[in-house]
Amino acid sequence: MKKSLKKILATALCFGVIGIMNTTADAAAKIPADASFDSTSTIQKENLKLGTEWDKVFAKSEKVNHQKVTFVNRYGITLAADMYTPKNFSGKIPALAVCGAFGAVKEQISGFYAQTMAERGFLTIAFDPSYTGESGGYPRFMASPDINTEDFQAAIDFLSTQENVDADKIGIIGICGWGGLALNTAAIDTRIKATVTTTMYDMSRVIANGYFDKDKDAETLKRERQQNRINLNNQRTADYKAGKYTRAGGVVEDPSEFPQFVKDYYAYYKTERGYHKRSLNSNGGWNTTSALSFMNMPQLTYTNEIESAVLMIHGEKAHSRYFSEDAFENMTGVKPSAFDTVSGNKELLIIPNANHCDLYDGGDKNYIPFDKIEKFFKTNLK
Repeated sequence: MKKSLKKILATALCFGVIGIMNTTADAAAKIPADASFDSTSTIQKENLKLGTEWDKVFAKSEKVNHQKVTFVNRYGITLAADMYTPKNFSGKIPALAVCGAFGAVKEQISGFYAQTMAERGFLTIAFDPSYTGESGGYPRFMASPDINTEDFQAAIDFLSTQENVDADKIGIIGICGWGGLALNTAAIDTRIKATVTTTMYDMSRVIANGYFDKDKDAETLKRERQQNRINLNNQRTADYKAGKYTRAGGVVEDPSEFPQFVKDYYAYYKTERGYHKRSLNSNGGWNTTSALSFMNMPQLTYTNEIESAVLMIHGEKAHSRYFSEDAFENMTGVKPSAFDTVSGNKELLIIPNANHCDLYDGGDKNYIPFDKIEKFFKTNLK
């Protein structure tokens, strides 16, 4: 076999792209068919046990229809979602996939956004990420920048194949840590025509550098990252010896000695306002070692290549505001101004006086700019 043919074969086997061998008919003819391929590549859905009662932290709307749905991601994990459809619509309509916050479930923030946007004329789904809530995946309570980005893409798969959805008019909404994942998804999935992020976290950055990394010098950040790696890898060893995964803990039970933003989290996740029995933040949190993959995989690397429309929304008083401001600047090359900055089809909107959690459910002053979000999607999903 000539060297060039060997190189082609090596590439094909490496990436599983056997079709490359069609360029060399003689070689392709010698490759035996894999009789098991059809059965092993079939998309198979797990039979999830889904609740039937209305167990959301927000009131049920009489303006929309609601049902539970499931779909499968590329890693074979079956995801559970609440689907909201406007009453009395006809034909094919625009659709939105919604997720977040990071460590929340669809009965909390994402469901509130999804139901509200359905009231405004969109078919929407709010889904539980892999390994959490009512979705499948074992072990439980794991997170991954790759798998969680794939969760969003799988939601687009599902919406794109619904008879009542216009597949050319699909957008996504990512809240908190899922805001960063939404941008990561928009950078890879060209089926997404418009993206909204609210109160965004860059989980790769905060896990790698901690909060407020701008206030630290490079050498300090390097030392802290290394110590974090040591701690997390020691935890891997301890978990394997124990035969179970240690959880990091959700929102603290007593926030009195913590900064204000922790008190804001407590006021949502630990009170009647937002507590849910399946929410990681309301209870035991993620598996501790989930943090490792985020440290090593910056998720906003290619956001400057997003060609579709993006609207980023953040609170003026949010501790996390710098995540959206820096992401917007990295995406557009434009330094944000005080409250509203536009660059082409990208916009950063800062909500006066709002803190991080005010954009979860509107806080006490209806801080979420749903009119703006509706107009943004209706302008760009066309």
